[in-house]
Amino acid sequence: MEQVKKQRSISQAGFTLLETTVAMVLMSIVGLGIAGLFAYAASNTSNAADREMAGAVAQQQMEQLRSVTFTDSSLAATSPSGTTTTVMRLGRSYTVNTIIEDSAVVDSSATLKTITIKVTPQSASAPWSTNVTSIFGSVTLVSTRSCLTLGQNRS
Repeated sequence: MEQVKKQRSISQAGFTLLETTVAMVLMSIVGLGIAGLFAYAASNTSNAADREMAGAVAQQQMEQLRSVTFTDSSLAATSPSGTTTTVMRLGRSYTVNTIIEDSAVVDSSATLKTITIKVTPQSASAPWSTNVTSIFGSVTLVSTRSCLTLGQNRS
């Protein structure tokens, strides 16, 4: 009789259906949380790549403007809203807004120019429009250039 009791207790040592269901629900909740974190990380990685490329585009545009002479026509003052162009890099469009203002004028000639370049990646995720800009990927560079001539108080 003792042997029959041992066999029954061994066969009844498994999980019940309720315990298994509760464990599956808890695992599903944890799995959904991990999936949400994965989507968040993927989105941030994409935004970081956009910002990095926007920074490279802005730096390239700034280097082009810094390499020309101070009196070059590409350094002429722009309107307060600047000039806007579109640049393609790695299959992605970037809007480049360049603002050049004469900061100091002596004898009707500019002696300082402030250059502001703002680069914004165009969003490819909006199926209804290709001209939607990303609000998180904008990069702005500001630089000041001066002329090489001596000022009026220098000899």
